[in-house]
Amino acid sequence: MPTPRPRPHRRRVALPLAAAALLVPVATACTSSTDSGGSGGDQRLKVAMAFPPAQAMSPYGDDAVTLSRLAVVEGLTRLDRNGEAEPALAASWKRDGDRAWEFTVREDAVFQDGTKLDAAAVVRSLTAAQKASPKPRVLSDTTLTATAEDAGTVRITTKDADPLLPQRLANPSLSILSAAAYKDGSKVNPAGHATGPFTLAEVNGAVSATLERNDTYWGGRAKAPGADVKFVADGTARANALRTKDVDVAEYVPISQASLLGDGLVHEFPSARTNGLSLNTGRGVFADPAMRAAAREAIDPQALVDGVYEGRADTAQGLLGPGVPWAAGLRTAPTGRTKAAAPAEVAGTRQIVLATYTNRPELPEVATVVQQQLEKRGFTVEQVVRDYAQLEADALAGKYDAFIQARNTLLDTADPVSYLASDFTCDGSFNITQLCAKPVDAAVGRAAALADTDARHRAGMTAEAAILGSDALVPLVHERFVQGYDDTRVQGVALDPMERTLITADTRIG
Repeated sequence: MPTPRPRPHRRRVALPLAAAALLVPVATACTSSTDSGGSGGDQRLKVAMAFPPAQAMSPYGDDAVTLSRLAVVEGLTRLDRNGEAEPALAASWKRDGDRAWEFTVREDAVFQDGTKLDAAAVVRSLTAAQKASPKPRVLSDTTLTATAEDAGTVRITTKDADPLLPQRLANPSLSILSAAAYKDGSKVNPAGHATGPFTLAEVNGAVSATLERNDTYWGGRAKAPGADVKFVADGTARANALRTKDVDVAEYVPISQASLLGDGLVHEFPSARTNGLSLNTGRGVFADPAMRAAAREAIDPQALVDGVYEGRADTAQGLLGPGVPWAAGLRTAPTGRTKAAAPAEVAGTRQIVLATYTNRPELPEVATVVQQQLEKRGFTVEQVVRDYAQLEADALAGKYDAFIQARNTLLDTADPVSYLASDFTCDGSFNITQLCAKPVDAAVGRAAALADTDARHRAGMTAEAAILGSDALVPLVHERFVQGYDDTRVQGVALDPMERTLITADTRIG
């Protein structure tokens, strides 16, 4: 094995105990910084990610997406560009009745710690995800039971018929990890215990991470020997790092920086992301549907498209935007809306707290414009703007009156019905609006039960109309993604509307 090149000393910052526990060196099979895996494979990748770990790299929250975008974790299936499931750690599968499926586990896959993938490992991971608290969003509307039929076959049953199970199993929160990942009963540690082309070798709190090539990867060795990842919440700082070549890849380049960087560094493509104003239906001012309606009437999305996004976004027409191409043709008018409160009634309400986060650089500016629009209607507004990791728990607990977020509606299963279930139903695990309405639950439930694609789409849009009628969320804009890299020297970066991939086994310098 070639001798690894020496790395420059990196200053460590003092970390809280929980973060320090993440400094996990991992022995990887024959990885090295000089070993070439293909064209340009002798150079490590330098990557700037927008979101630092929010749940100590737990696979059960948004950190799972980071692990997936860095090509660390894998599930039984993965999604193609059309959102259809294709083999990953499962070589094949078949349905057995309405509620059961059988998956054949890939024979040539080995975990990054050297243990072999088998049916027992799959059962362990899926059972742990099902028991996790809070439950992963992808399981908000279903219950999985996994059993090993033999060493290479897993049988998965669901409480109700689930035609989306193969797509659901591609979600990063349902990644398959080795037994060693679960040794600490209080948390799951994916570092060195996944199956992807890159091993998470070290995490330096919310500052940085180190990836090393997994030379035993079943899909073939990655073309880069590893990656040095920085977590940079400030979008301008990410753009500057790309401009000065301090990083090779920068995710989510701010709109304000795109024209400054130029076409050679900026790659814009459609997304399934809707930015919306979530209103707290559970308590406070917006527990009153008439106040929610007044807030909706106050919002001018076109002003956001023109002023904040410089035309690089689309005015929101509903929950599902251009990244869900069939939605516009099936959209129906919102149902059950309440008449908006009069300006005099609005002016008599208490101050509302409007929160958003800095990780997506446009959102603080969006919040300022939305605040001005709400105040023009008569609301008194206080802003809270912080890093997402500092806001998520409070947002989910309903501690803000209003919350502006950018949500990928296809992130969980590539089918928006699961997004509707997790975000807007009584038992939804990502229900920032705190909405609990029987008509919405019924409409989402009807859509979730349908196997026929066209019928499911129509039912999904009926559910969208019920949610919009509640005014629990005011759609603002549909984003377009802007990823940053120099396409004359960096190859193989994934431009994925579903946001599950960024760095891949094919990503390399040269």
